[in-house]
Amino acid sequence: MIDKDLGILAGGVLEGRRIFSNTMKYVLMSTSSNFGNMFSAAGGSLLFNFLPMTPTQILLNNLLYDTGEMTIPTDHVDAELLERPAQWDIRLIRRFMILFGPISSIFDFATFAVMLFAFHAQGSLFQTAWFTESLGTQSLVIFAIRTRRVPFFRSRPSLALSMGTLGSVAVGLALPFSPIGRVFGFTPLPAVFLAVLGFMVVVYLAIVEIGKKVFFDRLPSRPHLPVGRFELAPALQTVERFASRWSTGRRPTLKSPKEQRAR
Repeated sequence: MIDKDLGILAGGVLEGRRIFSNTMKYVLMSTSSNFGNMFSAAGGSLLFNFLPMTPTQILLNNLLYDTGEMTIPTDHVDAELLERPAQWDIRLIRRFMILFGPISSIFDFATFAVMLFAFHAQGSLFQTAWFTESLGTQSLVIFAIRTRRVPFFRSRPSLALSMGTLGSVAVGLALPFSPIGRVFGFTPLPAVFLAVLGFMVVVYLAIVEIGKKVFFDRLPSRPHLPVGRFELAPALQTVERFASRWSTGRRPTLKSPKEQRAR
């Protein structure tokens, strides 16, 4: 049921900003990770006399990655991102991609070096190691990219996003040890490599956090707008007061987005 006053428009503006913010999270994450993976795959194909990852493994990697990130629309949005209108900025996306894409490639090549020189791996073992490292880093980085706050755990992700992302990574780690893993050409990974992988993921997220702070600190600053009721800026409260002139006679009560969806 739709309320019979124009005060609902203010909530619609807020919901539009939330949707746009979540859309940007996926765009920034996917462009940067794909840009980095392009360099890693090209470099691996030139350096090795075997495929660093088979086509089937690449497709499975993308399937698990996208399945986990389908939950981004449910994510919470930081209050400061709802205070003012946002716009599509292709230059910001390009700069973000150019900065963070090579960071992911650095850890891909680090995985290559570990498998070649420490484990003397080729073929299936090498492919399995890169599969798990690639899936883990490009999936878990959403927890850093989804917010501008540093450190990223100052912003709480939605339960669906957390479960979807961690679940896809867990499936990727378990596959090499399962019977179905042989279908995709996987080999069980040594426990030492899993420990190294955990360390690499922590270092990767720390470097992303540093890069994120540098990146967003260099953006042009805009004046701060205090957040009002239900995380609405004064401009949206003005919309509510203006809309009340055409209301049904009662004072409009602006509901939170959660209450609106419940109706």
